Amino acid sequence: MTDKKKIKILVVEDDPDMMDQMKIYLESENYEVIAACNQKEAEPLIQPGGFQAAVLDLMMENPDSGFVLSHKIKKLDAKIPVVIVTSVTKETGFYFDKAHDPKAWIKADAIIHKELRFEQLKAELKRLLGAGESHA
Repeated sequence: MTDKKKIKILVVEDDPDMMDQMKIYLESENYEVIAACNQKEAEPLIQPGGFQAAVLDLMMENPDSGFVLSHKIKKLDAKIPVVIVTSVTKETGFYFDKAHDPKAWIKADAIIHKELRFEQLKAELKRLLGAGESHA
């Protein structure tokens, strides 16, 4: 292994089982996970240099918690990749589609609908972080 620093990912998820699974998976992929279980816990973690990417649940203590956090992250640094993971379609029937967001309300780089497949999350993170990674 190289001594290259691990990429830090902020993961905000209010389902403890899903959080555990994501944390185990991301750490197995050699990411460092900074975990928060809700919007209130995550907000103080949004600081310069705190993380290089974020994976956010959408519905937590508020129905739009993930969008609020995403806006705050993008306001801090628009280059930080944000992936929103949501079960809103399953729970409400409403489908968020980043490709059809003409006013750019969704301040996220990708939306993954649950049931989450970790390979899908891995592929999105690799795609979004790819430009910033060095493979020296």
